[in-house]
Amino acid sequence: MQTNLRTLGPNEARLVLTLREQARDIVQRTEIIDLLGSATTARKVISNLIRKGWLTRLVGGRYMFLPPEHGPENFGENNALALAAAAVSPSYVGWWSAASFHGLTTQKPMSVSVAVLKQAPTRTIEGTEVRFVKVAPRKFFGFEPYPVYGRKVAISTPAKTAIDCLDRPELAGGATELTRILFGASTQVDPRELINAAEQMKSVALLQRLGFLTDLIGWTLPADVVDRLHAGIPKPARSKFGRMERKDGDIGYVASWGLFVHARHSDLLSDTPSRRIKTS
Repeated sequence: MQTNLRTLGPNEARLVLTLREQARDIVQRTEIIDLLGSATTARKVISNLIRKGWLTRLVGGRYMFLPPEHGPENFGENNALALAAAAVSPSYVGWWSAASFHGLTTQKPMSVSVAVLKQAPTRTIEGTEVRFVKVAPRKFFGFEPYPVYGRKVAISTPAKTAIDCLDRPELAGGATELTRILFGASTQVDPRELINAAEQMKSVALLQRLGFLTDLIGWTLPADVVDRLHAGIPKPARSKFGRMERKDGDIGYVASWGLFVHARHSDLLSDTPSRRIKTS
């Protein structure tokens, strides 16, 4: 009778026990070769352990270890966020994926976006598309390890998630979804933590979007935060938000933030609750 049990041969057991003793989640092919002393043996062991459900292939000779706690049967690793974040180091799960994790939106993106310092191609890992997004070193901050189904996963904090989405709306589902995400952030993020992260990004367009959208959703920020927002936006600065081209019925130019809004009020607020938020 064919079984799905995660059995182990001698060399396989040697590797699994070593990873277990070292409390390792990730292992490189070169490390396995060094442990087993043979590239040929390592290739066979890696292939067998992937087939039996002890290792999951990530990218570039990098594997995630599925320890004995996963049980005796080969069910694989279904933790998409953990797989995505583990594929490249250093990295963190961000944008729409992080917004969904933190409950800033009810939408569930089909792919996972991961911030990295060195560009890597989009990959499909265990059936999930993972998009690696290279960011400038000054933007690579504001993430913490969060528990996700028994694993620690580097994910941007709620405040940094909102700021990352403001910086790259196309990675947050677009203008309407970004409005919903910022509304979600208004219920759990300290405005001063938000402005601290926004200033560190050094993006005028980001500050303009933040000012406009907080006004739009009725998030009344503390006066000092509003002052810091305006102080970071030079008077001649102009930027666009929404579609590339303006259409009839769009909001148009918002002088208070120097922002051309190519979207309608009704569209931006279509998935956002109508209640207003005030923050003292």
